[in-house]
Amino acid sequence: MKTYHQSVLVNEVLEALNIQKDGTYLDVTFGGGGHSKELLDSNQTISVIGFDWDQHAIEHAESLQEQYGDRLALIWGSFAHLYRLAKKHKIKLVDGILADFGTSQFQIHERDGFSVYNDTALDMRMSSSHFKTTAADIINYATEKELCEIFWEYGEERNAKKIVQRICQERQKKKITTTKQLASIIEKLVGRSGKIHPATRVFQALRIFVNKELDNITAFLPAAFDLLKPGGRLVCISFHSLEDRLVKTFYREKIESGKAIMVEKKALQPTEEERAENPASRSAKLRVIEKK
Repeated sequence: MKTYHQSVLVNEVLEALNIQKDGTYLDVTFGGGGHSKELLDSNQTISVIGFDWDQHAIEHAESLQEQYGDRLALIWGSFAHLYRLAKKHKIKLVDGILADFGTSQFQIHERDGFSVYNDTALDMRMSSSHFKTTAADIINYATEKELCEIFWEYGEERNAKKIVQRICQERQKKKITTTKQLASIIEKLVGRSGKIHPATRVFQALRIFVNKELDNITAFLPAAFDLLKPGGRLVCISFHSLEDRLVKTFYREKIESGKAIMVEKKALQPTEEERAENPASRSAKLRVIEKK
């Protein structure tokens, strides 16, 4: 696996998890293994169990498994199925759980459909084994109303109606099957100003919808909390308001019910230095709670 992916908020993650001697930690979004590696290097007595629904991520982690031996175990599967996976692999209560909901730079650069700048098939599935419907299927066959709802709800795209009307016009002439086709349609319609591509929010909306990302987070949070030991911490990193809202609401419910305590009152965000070094981190927000 190429090493251009930079894990975000590494120091903040280590502090938030409050690493305990001989502890067991779950990294449910293993990706390129950056956070897991930092965890294992931070304390020689702990073990990490990594999960990822992208089988390529698991397959490309051989060198890390060789380096850390039985301190690192990897499991192929979605964090949305954490309860079932933990039961299947006989995972008992753990000391901390980390979830980084961002798309890894490996996926953006290497998998079809994720980058608005790379001309690839309009796929966007993080795992072809878990999902059959591609972004191209949505773009070409969803109704005008459905597309408007997707772009607005998951991308908060203010030009949703105008963009959808143009997409519907273009798909009647020719199927939209590549990222370049879709990005060009939107750029020609909306125009471009600033560094952010005008198709970015549409691509985000499609990715979230295709991979059921918000549903997965909703399923993951209660299962993760149940897997924690008393004193164990749940750390979640979000990259847009929809994810962060789910995390914040869940944490508040656990705190108000007396089942958890707040570790940090406000979300932790990257320093100016990290933003400059790794622009992909700019929207990251870390929230952490501790189970009573």
